[in-house]
Amino acid sequence: MDSYRSEGLSEKMFSSGKVVKLYYDVSSPYSWLAFEVLCRYKNVWNIDLKLKPAYIGGVIHGSGNQPPGYNPNTFQYMASDLKLLSEYFGVPMFKPSDIYGTDSLNAMRFVTAVAEQDKKGDVLLERVSRELWKRMWRTDQDITQPASLIEAGLKAGLSTNELEEILTLAKSQPIKDKLKSVTKEALEFKCFGLPFIVCHVNGKAGVFFGSDRFELMAYFIGEKWMGPRPTNITATM
Repeated sequence: MDSYRSEGLSEKMFSSGKVVKLYYDVSSPYSWLAFEVLCRYKNVWNIDLKLKPAYIGGVIHGSGNQPPGYNPNTFQYMASDLKLLSEYFGVPMFKPSDIYGTDSLNAMRFVTAVAEQDKKGDVLLERVSRELWKRMWRTDQDITQPASLIEAGLKAGLSTNELEEILTLAKSQPIKDKLKSVTKEALEFKCFGLPFIVCHVNGKAGVFFGSDRFELMAYFIGEKWMGPRPTNITATM
C-alpha cells in the first residue's frame, strides 16, 4: 500500500483544474463546518474535492501549537462561537460533555481505513465522517471504541462484514503510516490546526485555515461565494 506522497507549494501537477484538499479530523467541530460547506460547493464551483483525514493531535504537536481549550478565554469564546456558526451554516451541533478528553487517533485510523477501501469516489468516506461528527457533536456519543465506530459505519451504509474488514485494516501498520503521512503532508504546508484547506489552481497553491475563509478562497480559485448554503443546496444532516 503506497503512502500519500508529500507535496510542496510549488507543485505543478494541478495546473489544469481546481483541486481543493480538506485536511480534517472528526473531533474538530470547525472541520465539520468546512466539510459540509465544501461538500455543498464541490459541484457549484466545479472543483475536485479531496477529503484528507488527518490527526489533529499530530498537527498540534508537529506545529508546536496548543489546543484552543488550554486557554480558558478561547474555550469560553468557542462555546458561543460554535452556537452561532451552527445556525449560520445550518449544521446543528451541541457541545459534547468532554471535548478535550477525546483522543481521535482510533477514529481517524478508522476513517483512513474507510478511505482506503472506498471505491465510490469518497462517497463512503463522506458518509462515515459525517456520522462520526454527528456522534460527537450532536448526540454526545463516543467515537473511540470499536462498537461506536461500527454503529457510525452501519448508519453510513456499510455492511457488518465490510466494517469488520475496515476495523482490522485500521489496526494495520500501512494505515497507521498513511495517517501519519497525510498529517505530515499538512504540516509541510505549514498547517497549525484543522480544518486546513489547500487549493491548487493554475500551478499555484493557496492555503486557508478554519471555516471562515470561504469568501477569500472563492476569490483565489476564481469562483463566487454565495453564502454557506448556495442556491438552497443543503447537505444531508
